[in-house]
Amino acid sequence: MGFIDVIKERAKAANKTIVLPETEDRRTYEAAAQILKEGIAKIILVGSEEAVKKGSEGLDLTGAVVVDPATSDRTRAYIDKLVELRQKKGMTPEQAKEILLNQYLYYGVMMVKMGDADGMVSGACHSTADTLRPCLQILKTKPGTKLVSAFFLMVVPNCEYGADGTFIFADSGLNQNPNPEELAAIAGSSADSFELLVEKEPIVAMLSHSTKGSAKHADVDKVVEATRLAKEQYPDLKLDGEFQLDAAIVPSVGASKAPGSDIAGKANVLIFPDLDAGNIGYKLTQRLAKAEAYGPITQGIAAPVNDLSRGCSAEDIVGVVAITAVQCLAK
Repeated sequence: MGFIDVIKERAKAANKTIVLPETEDRRTYEAAAQILKEGIAKIILVGSEEAVKKGSEGLDLTGAVVVDPATSDRTRAYIDKLVELRQKKGMTPEQAKEILLNQYLYYGVMMVKMGDADGMVSGACHSTADTLRPCLQILKTKPGTKLVSAFFLMVVPNCEYGADGTFIFADSGLNQNPNPEELAAIAGSSADSFELLVEKEPIVAMLSHSTKGSAKHADVDKVVEATRLAKEQYPDLKLDGEFQLDAAIVPSVGASKAPGSDIAGKANVLIFPDLDAGNIGYKLTQRLAKAEAYGPITQGIAAPVNDLSRGCSAEDIVGVVAITAVQCLAK
C-alpha cells in the first residue's frame, strides 16, 4: 500500500470524529461523502440542515452529523466557554454569540475544545490566518511546544533516500524566518510528527548552504546555533547540522562532506532555514520528482487542526482528514 492508504487504514482503526466547518463549499461535501463511504472518520458538518441538504445534493452523506449553531443545545456552553477564554481581551457574551453563530471555523474549534470532536480540517475557502487564528485563541499551543509550525509530508517515487523516499519538510508553510530557538522547536515537533505518521525513527538534518563550516555567513550561524539548541533540548534525538541538502540525504556525499557525523546521508526529516527555502524545496520535489505532497500539516496546536490549500481538491481534503485522525492518536 502507498503512504496515504496506510494512513487511511490507521484512521479507520482510530475511529475519530473530525469537524468540517466549510459547508459553503461543494468540495467539503464531496470529501465528506468519500470519507463516510470508506469509513475513514466520523464527520460533523457545521451549518443549517437546509443549507447542508442544498449543498450536498446528489451525494450520500449517510452517517454525517449536521450541527446548526443557531439551534444546537451545545451553543450556550460554547458561548460561555469562549467568554471565559477571551474575557481578558474584553469578550462579552453578545460578541461570543455573534462570532459562534456566524463564523463556523470558531464553532468548529469550540467543538474540539469542548471534546465534541477530536479534530478539525478547514482552509478550502479560508486563508491560513483565518484558519489558525481561532485555534491559537482557543486551543493554544500544545504543552511543552514553543510555537505552531507546518510541514509537508513528501513521498518521492523510486527514491532510495530518506525512509524509502518519505520525508518531512519543515517549516514549509507557516513561519517566515524562524530564529535559532524557533528552528530548534520546529525540529523537535517535526521529529515527533514523522514518528507518529511514518512510524519510523526520525533522523533530522538542519539544512543550510553550508556543511559543517564550509561557508561563513550570518544565515549559517543561525542554523549552527539552532543545531546546538536542538541537541541540547532533544538529547535522545538523532539530529545534526548544518548540512547542505546532498550531504543530508545522500550517503556517499554525507560521508565525504561530514565524515564525523552519524546523521549525514541518512536524514528523513529536513529542517529548512526559512519559509522561502522550505516552500521552494517542497514544490521542486513535488513537480520535478512527481512526489506526493501532503500538507501543510499543522503541528504544535493543543489539538489536531489542519489547514488546506484553497486550491485543494476533494481528494486532498480526504487525505488531510485521514492524517488529522491519525494525529488525534497522539493526544
